[in-house]
Amino acid sequence: MSPYSLTLPGGVQAQVLGLGRALRRLGHDVRVLGPCDGPPPEPGVVPLGSSIPLATNGSVAPIAPDISAVLRTVRALRDEGFDIVHIHEPLVPGPSATALLLADAPIVATFHRAGRSSAYSAFMPITRWAVRRVAIRCAVSEDARLTAADALGGTYEVVGNGIEVERFAKAVAMPTGGHPTIFFLGRHEPRKGLEVLLQAMPALGPDVRLWVAGEGPQTAELHQRVSGDLRVEWLGRITDSEVAARLAGADVFCAPSLGGESFGVVLLEAMAARTPIVASDLPGYRRVVRPGVDALLVSPGDVDALTGALRSVLTDASLRTRMADACADQAATFSMDKVAERYLDLYAKARAGKVQPRSKAAVPGSRASRGQRLSLDCTGRPKGAGPKSRGGVS
Repeated sequence: MSPYSLTLPGGVQAQVLGLGRALRRLGHDVRVLGPCDGPPPEPGVVPLGSSIPLATNGSVAPIAPDISAVLRTVRALRDEGFDIVHIHEPLVPGPSATALLLADAPIVATFHRAGRSSAYSAFMPITRWAVRRVAIRCAVSEDARLTAADALGGTYEVVGNGIEVERFAKAVAMPTGGHPTIFFLGRHEPRKGLEVLLQAMPALGPDVRLWVAGEGPQTAELHQRVSGDLRVEWLGRITDSEVAARLAGADVFCAPSLGGESFGVVLLEAMAARTPIVASDLPGYRRVVRPGVDALLVSPGDVDALTGALRSVLTDASLRTRMADACADQAATFSMDKVAERYLDLYAKARAGKVQPRSKAAVPGSRASRGQRLSLDCTGRPKGAGPKSRGGVS
């Protein structure tokens, strides 16, 4: 189950939908539950109402805490009769928290947040009590595991995020007109570091182009600030297919975030498209890339360091080739199909009533038997054996 609107772009939503597709490919009946602002984005999605924006973790999350969404969640849980309810961010008000409190089926919960959570701290007695209903707790990174464990206690399986590698590897590259091209994708807010990237542009030369995808509270201000620079192309929100095409076409993908990143999914997407990366040196990014191999990492907010790293990649063709080859190899290790197999193993353990597993390794587990019905709250559901546009919300 997704707590965030499935029709708006975001990292959690992408993981929920991608996991649902991977589980279906493995033969399981999956329903993805979550708020939707408009028609469901794909088959198998059960809309639970419209979202409202909530400021959190330096970003804005589209959640649905109203009573109508709660009632739709209760009805879906009752009518569908899931064998497993997999809740992403189980403590977010709305469908996720409702499912956590009321689901009858065994619950697997995945925590995405990294960094201090005031909500976890403020409501600690309640949240600790509520998560006792979870059969197996997961976290998408070691940072996310530490955040959840510090606030809620308990043990957690670290199951990293995944990507659908083939969709990016086979994308037709967007033409660049022969210009060295940088691609930025993300919400336009301070923590994403777009301002830092724009400050680096003047030193990169007249031939360099910058594609800026996404929007946010800083869009108008930053656009006006560089309005005279015709090298910068503002794309707004773009579809997933255009994301893949621009990743394949760009010479370098830049992620200049200042913090708050628990796992760099967009970096994996760039690597699957064989696109070298220049990014901030953040723990969440280090868990995905290999510094100096498939990415160059710089201190967050350091304009001069970012400029130098971008110049190195843009001007050195042999470096780009080596990094591109390394990117493809690394991306393959984060296949969404492998993530789905790992979760199937955990679903089987939850249904068998086993205690929280001790292992924290993020390696694929044994494949559970096919034909299960899953609810990904996402709501994915196994049965039997004994889930749009990009660049808006993070």
